[in-house]
Order: sequence, then C-alpha cells, then structure tokens
Amino acid sequence: MDLNKSKKHINKYTHKERYYLIDTLRGIALLNMIVYHAIWDLVYMFGVDWSWYRSNAAYVWQQGICWTFILLSGFCIPLGRRTVKRGLIVFAAGAVITVVTAIAVPRDIVLFGVLTLIGSCMLIVAPIKKLLCRIDPVLGFIASFGLFFLTRNINEGHLGFESLSFAELPDILYSNIITAYLGFPPPDFHSTDYFPLLPWIFLFICGYFIYYILQKYGFLKYLTLKYSNPLEAIGRSTLWIYMIHQPILYLIFSLIFAM
Repeated sequence: MDLNKSKKHINKYTHKERYYLIDTLRGIALLNMIVYHAIWDLVYMFGVDWSWYRSNAAYVWQQGICWTFILLSGFCIPLGRRTVKRGLIVFAAGAVITVVTAIAVPRDIVLFGVLTLIGSCMLIVAPIKKLLCRIDPVLGFIASFGLFFLTRNINEGHLGFESLSFAELPDILYSNIITAYLGFPPPDFHSTDYFPLLPWIFLFICGYFIYYILQKYGFLKYLTLKYSNPLEAIGRSTLWIYMIHQPILYLIFSLIFAM
C-alpha cells in the first residue's frame, strides 16, 4: 500500500478551509470598536463635549459592533475542537480587564463585560454541542432569536425588545452579584461594559446555528474568498488587540491633552 497516497487521501477530506470572510468581518468589527472606544474616552474621560455620541445613532452603532462580535463567536464554535480551552482563555481575559479597571479606574469598572460573556457562552455551549446539532438549524435559529427578542430588556426589569415591553419581572430576581451575572442586576450595580448571560447567550447560539444554516444550504464556500489581507490579519488577533487597545488609547490621549 502506498502510504503517501493514503495520507493525501486523508488530508483531502480532513483539511478544513479557512473562512477568510469571518476574519475580515472580525477585523471590521474590531476597528469599529476601537473608534467607538476612542470617542468614549474623549467624551467620558477627557471631557470632550459631543452630544451625538449620546444619540440613538451612536447606540445603534455600538449595538451593531457588539452583535457582530457575539454572533461571530457563536458561529466559530463548530470550527474548533478546543472550545473549553478557548472559553477559559477568553473568560480569564475578561477577568483581567475587571481587575485592572477595578484598580486603575474603579469609577469605570468593567464587570461582566463582553469577554466574560463570550468565554461563559463557550463553556456553556461546549458540553451541549452534540445536543444542539440534533436541532434543525433554521428552527434553532428562529427559537434562539425569539428568546433573545423576548428577553432583550430583562436587565432593565421587564421582558421586551428595546422600546417594546411585554411584562414586568419581579424585583426579587434583581438581588446580588450572582443575579447580575445571569442578567438580573440589583439597583446599585454598575459596569461600563455590561453583557450578562441573559439575553446575550441566545444571540451567541444564533451565531452557532447560522454556521449550520450556511452549511445546510451550501453557502460556506463563499466564506473562503479573500477580501482584505490587513483586515484578515487584524481579525485573527482580535483578543490580544482588544486587551491592549484601551491602555494605548488612554496613553495617546493623555499625551495629546498634556501638550
């Protein structure tokens, strides 16, 4: 038997193509986030008066960035084998940001931010991936988005989506730091970047089902096309750029305003 031919045969069917479009989308989202955070620093830390930043348009921009990151994170779950390891790394990165902000800028502490959310979602979804795979992806997406739509406003004390309110929730749910992590923050809770498990884990699972929808209908091949090498490179280093961008922005602005 020709071992070389055998290896080629195995590689042909086990090799996974890289989805460059996903890297590009991550890169775009990351650049958007850096610009958004730069303006946040100018407005809230350096006293620049820009009323537009508090407008609905700026809110939609911010939500678009967050939705993109969370959906892409869920989408990428089927692509990796070490979901638990990656989840622990991302969760630990979120913990580092919490500790650093608690020490350096306690007034602007990041508690249960987006990295904590994504790491938590990875750890929760990892053991139930086989169960989720049994669900038709279209139905799974509809159910997940329906739950996200229904619970979008639970952090504010009621079921609903943005300006829509369906039902008030009992105050007893909003009692401590643990309920805040789940999505029920007490009245004295504060975080400058708050993304609890509910409702956001449902959006994460939407991303997971989007992968299988594209796979089911043969659209994954379009994600392998190359569009922008710089954006792809940025998208492959999202976590580490996320970790260092705020200290760099703060240093740059401090030097500029000192001058």
